[in-house]
Amino acid sequence: MEVYQGKSVFGGIAMGRLSVYHKTDNAVKRTKITDIEAEKKRFEDAKEEAKRQLGVFYEKAVREVGEVNAAIFEMHQMMLDDLDYVESITNMIETQQVNAEFAVASTGDNFAQMFAAMDDDYMRERAADVKDISNRVISILQGNGDAGLSGDEPFILLADDLAPSETVQLDKSKVLAFVTRHGSTNSHTAILARTMNIPALIGVDFPEEGVDGQFGIVDGFDAKFFVEPDEDTKAEYRKLKEENEQKKRLLQELKGKENITRDGTKINLYANIGGVSDVANVLANDAGGIGLFRSEFLYLESEDYPTEEAQFAAYKTVAENMAGKKVIIRTLDIGADKQIDYFGLDREDNPALGYRAVRICLNRPEIFKTQLRALLRASMFGNISIMVPMIASVWEVKKVKEIMEEVKTELSTEGLPYKEVEFGVMIETPAAVMIADDLAKEVDFFSIGTNDLTQYTLAIDRQNAKLDRFYDSHHPAVLKMIQMVIDSAHEEGIWAGICGELGADLTLTETFVKMGIDELSVSPAMVLPVRNKIINA
Repeated sequence: MEVYQGKSVFGGIAMGRLSVYHKTDNAVKRTKITDIEAEKKRFEDAKEEAKRQLGVFYEKAVREVGEVNAAIFEMHQMMLDDLDYVESITNMIETQQVNAEFAVASTGDNFAQMFAAMDDDYMRERAADVKDISNRVISILQGNGDAGLSGDEPFILLADDLAPSETVQLDKSKVLAFVTRHGSTNSHTAILARTMNIPALIGVDFPEEGVDGQFGIVDGFDAKFFVEPDEDTKAEYRKLKEENEQKKRLLQELKGKENITRDGTKINLYANIGGVSDVANVLANDAGGIGLFRSEFLYLESEDYPTEEAQFAAYKTVAENMAGKKVIIRTLDIGADKQIDYFGLDREDNPALGYRAVRICLNRPEIFKTQLRALLRASMFGNISIMVPMIASVWEVKKVKEIMEEVKTELSTEGLPYKEVEFGVMIETPAAVMIADDLAKEVDFFSIGTNDLTQYTLAIDRQNAKLDRFYDSHHPAVLKMIQMVIDSAHEEGIWAGICGELGADLTLTETFVKMGIDELSVSPAMVLPVRNKIINA
């Protein structure tokens, strides 16, 4: 028995025969050609066929993993039309009189090396994309079909890496799991794997030879991969697999059911997301809406301030995909443990208590206004609510509302439509708890951020591993504060929810219900387990 450690892309347990996937060998030879125009036409025809194939993959991915995660194939289509890419290929055909296959292969390699050398994770991942589109064009030029990714019997797929176009072709009824040597947990392929619910590991250094056809086990929970496990290991994992499948079956029965307790109390159960690509998981897990969209991901993934149009496109996409379900978007929350170089923030001795979140937005209103404009414009395409983090005073809320009114006036003057949106604040500071009765008069809802509330209430830096034993989110003071917030909200006729990690703590679900909580927002994977607790509370 051999055991290999990797990184988990999606949890679950799979057992079955191993099948090693080898990409089609698109060996390219340099050939001198005489008819330049005919060769350029060969390239153009192959490029158009590649775009057609990618269109087919896009439609398939939309059905299986949602529009957001299928967008990679639209991006690949656009890359095929990139002027620099196309001109490099056609120029090589014209000036060097070489065959189209060689020109595409050379250009693909050059562009991939260029992307791989960039000091940016997102751009480095584009190296795999340009290789993927180039190999597709070469394969078409050579008359090769797509490499098969199917088999007669279910199998665990092993590969050096898998491109998005290869992943989406997986026959989910046959592929039990996949294991790759390369790839990243944030790549498009990883996102597709998670949304396709296929247990998957990356970064596994399995042998290149001798494993095809052998028996294997993929443990997506502990990120372990077994080759030819012994009988005891097989028996152990058969039991774990059955237990896991039983839990999944029971939870799947909860899809479509309302979150109503035994005494008839209804709780709204939403999901937290960090970006547009997470929406598919929200829908797959049957969340009633999005209770926390961490908008700072747009800033963290950008090399400069994201434009109004870029933000508008992201918010609009999420709102449209949620099809009328509530989408609560938290305004920019950077600072503390989330630093962005281009903001030029000074180093602070205690950043958790420093220049962060709404404090930055109020001091730099030009950044805040850009985000509010994008949010209000996107409100026309769904059910968007706006939520402001790190509130400690009533004047902060009033100033935010004043800025929002200025933005609405600007949009109206420019003829840009928007809706009146629900407006709320996060309760994360003891100060906000103590004046919750006054804050409730200014807003439509409260969302309790239990991570920071615990940190500030207990005076404990939650980033400091030495203090783990002292960080007690079940502390009576924290729970009493949650109750105070709920009571203050209800006295003013507004609703209160929890979007911090504590919302997914199944040992507290019944407690929160008794407190009178109106909404819980948790990670997508926790929606059904929390629903199960609510129904039985």
